[in-house]
Amino acid sequence: MDTQTTSSPQRNEPAAPPWWRVGMVWLVLGGPLTVVVAGLVTAAIAVDGAEEVLTRPASGVSAKDAHLMPAVQGRNHAATPKP
Repeated sequence: MDTQTTSSPQRNEPAAPPWWRVGMVWLVLGGPLTVVVAGLVTAAIAVDGAEEVLTRPASGVSAKDAHLMPAVQGRNHAATPKP
């Protein structure tokens, strides 16, 4: 019978690099991080460029057609050529 221990011999393996030096980590984290940053930028643009909310109909418009005014104004604004 063999009386030697069955443990594996010590190998000189290189140490694993830190997680931030592994390219696959950045590939996996890059997509979600990009989406979060884009969402924050979009929210900042939306808050900064928010227009005043109309609480009453514009003058000269009947109450019956008042609910159409935002759509009409948007259509007219989009169709107006820039000076």
